[in-house]
Amino acid sequence: MTSEILAFVMFGVTILTLIMGFPVALTLGGTSLLFAFLGDHLELFNSGMLMVYPLRIFGIMKNEPLVAVPLFVFMGVMLEKSNLAGELLEAMGRLFGATRGGLGISVVIVGTLLAASTGIVGATVVTMGLMSLPVMLRSGYDPKLASGLICASGTLGQIIPPSIVLVLLGDILQGANEQAAELKGNLVPEPVTAIDLFAGALIPGLLLVSLYLGWVVLMTFVRPESCPAIEPEGGSGSKVNIWSILRIIFPPLFLITIVLGSILTGIATPTESAAVGAVGATFLAWRTGAFSLDILRTVSRETTKISSMVFVILIGASMFSLVFRGFGGDTVVEEFLRDLPGGPNMALLLVMVVMFFLGFFLDFIEIIFVIVPIVGPILIALGFDPLWLGVMIGINLQTSFLTPPFGFALFYLRGVASDVVRTADIYRGVMPFIGIQVFALFTIWLFPSIVTWLPNLIFK
Repeated sequence: MTSEILAFVMFGVTILTLIMGFPVALTLGGTSLLFAFLGDHLELFNSGMLMVYPLRIFGIMKNEPLVAVPLFVFMGVMLEKSNLAGELLEAMGRLFGATRGGLGISVVIVGTLLAASTGIVGATVVTMGLMSLPVMLRSGYDPKLASGLICASGTLGQIIPPSIVLVLLGDILQGANEQAAELKGNLVPEPVTAIDLFAGALIPGLLLVSLYLGWVVLMTFVRPESCPAIEPEGGSGSKVNIWSILRIIFPPLFLITIVLGSILTGIATPTESAAVGAVGATFLAWRTGAFSLDILRTVSRETTKISSMVFVILIGASMFSLVFRGFGGDTVVEEFLRDLPGGPNMALLLVMVVMFFLGFFLDFIEIIFVIVPIVGPILIALGFDPLWLGVMIGINLQTSFLTPPFGFALFYLRGVASDVVRTADIYRGVMPFIGIQVFALFTIWLFPSIVTWLPNLIFK
């Protein structure tokens, strides 16, 4: 047995163990250590490489951009607890509900605002499922269309900034870009940051939102009975008070604009903007009357839990990548992708397909920390823009959240949906949106400027 074969045996065992449901961080670190000791015993691995590991942990802990993670998590959880979704949905429903398909349009818009506010897919899907699904069903919406809209809108937090996924991807891609530069002999690579990814993902995210809205409008013509208009409160003659609706919509929209605008204009770093967002979310919770010491305690506990999970996984993934490279696995992957018939495009297509299917079983954090450090340097060295590659990966992972039978968003909605909505309805409902995601992915592949135009305009 060669060290390269042992590297891929370790990779396979790790993926299998993760699918079986063992804790991610312990699986990554524990499996890597076991194979490192096995490799040392077989004289296929130099155990002295493990002495570098403490330096890797220290590098993670002093990485300033990662401080944004717990702050963005706090912001998202606080907004989740502040009844923001309920108020927004009620306001948008009053604004659009009287037109055919208006409630579906409201769900997409509210899902977009929640995605930009929280960035937590599970929380958004569950909140939208509890708030909007009963209203849509009572209004006569087709359960398939209602389920598809909620699942698709809930996953927008993967790609619409400020997103935790983009913060983590930015950190991983920065390391991948540096390794790719070494492969190409470039000693001063251009940095890739979360700020770049935020700017690059903004237009693709809005493109997806526009396509979702376009699908709802199309349904009003093709199958008008699936998305009927709803009677406004007070009867058909009642008027909509625009100012009362704007009072509800403006505060979260202003918070999102401040957080994202300060990042893109260079006024503040993602970490500083995340701190502003956390304070602003607390103020919004106080404004709605949802703030209390119990809420603060709950939000702090949830933030600590999620942030600890992210960083412990990152530490375990660091051990995995160290041992995998110690076995020479990265060299085998590089040679395999370089020698594929069809060149770099075939290599990227293969990586995207593998990530898509792994998304059925693994969480996005696991894929980002395990897969991207292995394939990222090679793909960047093959000539792909790291910023464009990061957005492509983000949208790809978002698509896997929707895909039956194991898409996480489907499980989240199934857990809160009533028995009126069958599992088959949820599966069939997301199919058009999977098609929309794939269409958007290939559009961005054919026209990379959709991603690169705004960062080049702002930063160059």
